[in-house]
Amino acid sequence: MEQTLQALAGILLKSVPTICLLLFLYFYLKIMLFGPLNKVLKQRDALTAGTRHAAEKSLQEAERKVLEYDLKMREARAEVYREQEELRRGWLADQAAQIATAHQATNAAIAKNKEQMGLEAAAARQSLLETSGALADEIASALLTRRSA
Repeated sequence: MEQTLQALAGILLKSVPTICLLLFLYFYLKIMLFGPLNKVLKQRDALTAGTRHAAEKSLQEAERKVLEYDLKMREARAEVYREQEELRRGWLADQAAQIATAHQATNAAIAKNKEQMGLEAAAARQSLLETSGALADEIASALLTRRSA
């Protein structure tokens, strides 16, 4: 057992320079290679995250502008529809006024024509009354002259 321990101590003694070299290599690579590499990776991640954040911000801004555009379009359509409705109501009111004016003019013309027809009928009756007496006299005298002759 002692021989094994002495052999093991000899192996350990011979491996001390290798262990020191490995420790030196580990710290050297950590400082010279992995340190700058980690620094570059962190910068890249920061830039990527920054770019991603900027892209998300741009996307949110674009969505906000789209919503704003849609709102303005709806408002513009509503305004156009309101103007069209007001114009249509104006036309309907103008048409109703014209119809009422035409109706009044027609009623006035009908009343005037009825009055004129009433006057003409009265004049015709008066004329008939006047001519009927004279005509009756003529008929009677014609009958009497025929019977006497």
